[in-house]
Amino acid sequence: IQIFSERHFLPAQRGGGQLRFEVWARTHPGGRQEVTRYSLAYVNPVIHAGDNGRVLGYDNAHDEHHRHYFGEVEPVDYTGYEDIVERFSAEWVEIAKAHTGGKE
Repeated sequence: IQIFSERHFLPAQRGGGQLRFEVWARTHPGGRQEVTRYSLAYVNPVIHAGDNGRVLGYDNAHDEHHRHYFGEVEPVDYTGYEDIVERFSAEWVEIAKAHTGGKE
């Protein structure tokens, strides 16, 4: 079941573009949720026109945890959803800073 779906539009001074978060989970007895599917993306066609504007993304589509980076796809070690969110957050901020000349 999808438990989370959000889009955040970023102003130009923060790099522009948008952040997309989609998360699906299974609920276990006792209420604990386990993330079963996720898709995190930083989309900004001004920075990268390929891959439908996806500059950076992490997802586990096709039964594989992987990272999209400027059109390239590579597998990633999965140690947990929270770790993926932290990695994604740190990376998109650095990309946006580089695009705005460090003014993020």
